[in-house]
Amino acid sequence: MSRKDALLKLKTVLVHRRNAIRAALQGDLTALHQLTLASGDLADVALDSAHEEVTSQMAEVESRELAKIDDAISRISDGNYGGCEGCGKPIPLARLQALPYATLCIKCQVKLEESGFNDWSELSAHAYDSV
Repeated sequence: MSRKDALLKLKTVLVHRRNAIRAALQGDLTALHQLTLASGDLADVALDSAHEEVTSQMAEVESRELAKIDDAISRISDGNYGGCEGCGKPIPLARLQALPYATLCIKCQVKLEESGFNDWSELSAHAYDSV
């Protein structure tokens, strides 16, 4: 299978994952709404509060992943998918199969993590600032 075919196959994976996350988010938001309507004794309120916090954190993580997936699908449509934002080289297929919304190759991802910045644009901006 050619790289182009493999990248197009990953679009299907991304679309399925996006649909699954959207469904999960809908369930999370419904659960949060139901928790706000529920009331009971102090123990119930404490348990509901803890459950609400976990559900809220899960929804936040799922929302971030959904944004990354949407960005990857957009890059596929634009023809920019599969290239590393850092070095410009193709991201290895094995990495994309493991993390289909990856924007950096492993080497650049390690450099980003070691830098302490959140994304490559911040690291790049910092590099130009220090010149």
